[in-house]
Amino acid sequence: MALLDIHNLSIHARGVPIVQGLNLQMDDGEIVCLVGESGSGKSVTALSIARLLPEPPIEFAQGEIRIQGQNVLSMSKREIRKVRGSLVNYIFQEPGAALNPVYTIGSQIKESLAMKSASLANNAEVVKRLASVGIADPESRANQYPHEFSGGMLQRVMIAMALATQPRLLVADEPTTALDVTLQAQILELLQELRFKRNLAILMITHNLGIVEEFADRVAVMYAGQIVETGPTAAIFSNPRHPYTRALIDSSPTLHGESERMVDIPGSPPSPGSWPSGCRFHPRCSIAKQSCQSTVPGLVERAPGHSGRCPYMI
Repeated sequence: MALLDIHNLSIHARGVPIVQGLNLQMDDGEIVCLVGESGSGKSVTALSIARLLPEPPIEFAQGEIRIQGQNVLSMSKREIRKVRGSLVNYIFQEPGAALNPVYTIGSQIKESLAMKSASLANNAEVVKRLASVGIADPESRANQYPHEFSGGMLQRVMIAMALATQPRLLVADEPTTALDVTLQAQILELLQELRFKRNLAILMITHNLGIVEEFADRVAVMYAGQIVETGPTAAIFSNPRHPYTRALIDSSPTLHGESERMVDIPGSPPSPGSWPSGCRFHPRCSIAKQSCQSTVPGLVERAPGHSGRCPYMI
């Protein structure tokens, strides 16, 4: 049984579809990166896993989100609170905004520990958690306030807080965007280390394909509310099966040598509710045919574990 199994998920906001027919599975200890331009539905998909989206205006129109076999979409508010933290937890790209500036780091970690067990909410456990994410002098640091930490250290604190509840799945939404390259590497190395120590599954949302290529086991590419390609990381980068994936790779500065020229993706992603007929990428696609304007392509397995939504890239 998969740790996470999202099946045929469709999400509406005030009646407008923003995610449609989405399928995604993850196993224990696996790292999956969800990539795509802004507005593709990545963060909405991630937040839906623990029902963190406001209902209304958000409506889960169809589908299932199963964590360890439990469908969170059929749970009561009390039941879903037990899933948050204990099975799935989150870290975000702006740790400074997520932490309360008037409380010490230690008191905020204690609050997270108390969600797991009141007996864990003590100073010794706080120090242990800070040390586990590589924060030097954790005894003193626990008594300091968020403004006394650098951006990289704050992100480590957020990871410590997220892992305090011992979740099986960590959802990381652009966790390194605000950090410089050196700090990005440190945070990713830390997440990899924790993944192996805890058999922790990580779902990372990012637009940085350089990170994806180095970090992920599998990749899911989203465009206009649907997954257009999914597969092992090496296969995605060496042999993409959708023009949008190829366009993302070609437009990424981190994947090119100095002599190579980046290629812009023409046009802009369509807004939810304004998706084109047929293939949603066809107005921006360099290999689009007449049939792409009317035929809705399915997500078809082109190689073992590697599926694409384009009939012309096989």
